[in-house]
Amino acid sequence: MFVRIRNLREDSDKTQREVSEYLFCDQSLYSKYERGLRDVPVGIIIKLAELYGTSTDYILGLTDEKEKYPIKK
Repeated sequence: MFVRIRNLREDSDKTQREVSEYLFCDQSLYSKYERGLRDVPVGIIIKLAELYGTSTDYILGLTDEKEKYPIKK
């Protein structure tokens, strides 16, 4: 998971500071998420999935499909 959130950020040309501001957390805390030094709360995983337009399952490593799931009507 930690590698995926770093790769998503880098692929989006965002800095850790930009992402941490979006998440309303300190850059140092976000850096710990990326390095696997802190567990990532569920709410943060959801916000990251929204930011990058992917699924939480992709971030968690449960699928290799980057695309979001279609919304059920």
